[in-house]
Amino acid sequence: MSLAAATTSAPVARRGIDPRWLSSSFLTLILVIGQWRFQILGDSYLPWLVALSSALLTEIVLHRLHAGGFPNLLSAYISGNSVGILLKPSGGLIWPFAVCAAIAITSKYVLRYRKRHLWNPTNFSVCVMLLVASGQVSMLSHQWGNDPWMVAVIWSVGLLTVYRAKVLQITLGYLVSFAFFAWLRTFVNHHPLGAELGPVTGPMYQLFMFFMVTDPRTIVRGKAKQVGVVFVVALAECVIRLLCDFDVLPAGNPLCAAPPMFALFVVGPIFLYAQLAREPAR
Repeated sequence: MSLAAATTSAPVARRGIDPRWLSSSFLTLILVIGQWRFQILGDSYLPWLVALSSALLTEIVLHRLHAGGFPNLLSAYISGNSVGILLKPSGGLIWPFAVCAAIAITSKYVLRYRKRHLWNPTNFSVCVMLLVASGQVSMLSHQWGNDPWMVAVIWSVGLLTVYRAKVLQITLGYLVSFAFFAWLRTFVNHHPLGAELGPVTGPMYQLFMFFMVTDPRTIVRGKAKQVGVVFVVALAECVIRLLCDFDVLPAGNPLCAAPPMFALFVVGPIFLYAQLAREPAR
């Protein structure tokens, strides 16, 4: 970027609110409501505190080694909280929270191409943990239940957050694609449409739609391309779900525990890498 361009764009950046502040505030809302109504963090806050502390500490150490100074911790705050919410190890294990959060932050500094990390940190770390420790780690499966007011509050604030961050088209594009493929699946597996749509009310999907697919550091440029990518993500998720429904992927397969997470894990980096590879090196 030229000095003139940087000078011109700087006042615009100062007038707005850092989207990460909106995202972190919304994540805190999900955490508070989810724990209050459904105890999504469980009976102890220790795993959540371990995940959050691990993410923050890893961010501080790696940023100082990589660039010096003190980092902006909003990204680590989002990753640590997301790991604390999503990860459910068996037997009350604590170490997976620390390891998963550390992997999330480390991936930002290691898995890079042309100064961009290719995976959303939390998406990458949770998928890795499910793959390498599937016997000890599972995913949160709670849904928000039948409280319309709570769903309305979370969705209203979530949509406002992604609107202010200028990524509303990504969330809506994925949501419409998910609903379309859920409808198609009913003709194949003969499940009720409500059962196919039901998971979208769960906290995993809230984090996925409002944080992972909209991560500004891992999305492609161009609104049409962004919507196209999440359509392919929803298609890949649909394929994974059908493979699990018909036992092509056996029960207990990590992919069946989190179809949208693994769909993004595979699809997102491919499209981002392809776009970056076509651009001239800066």
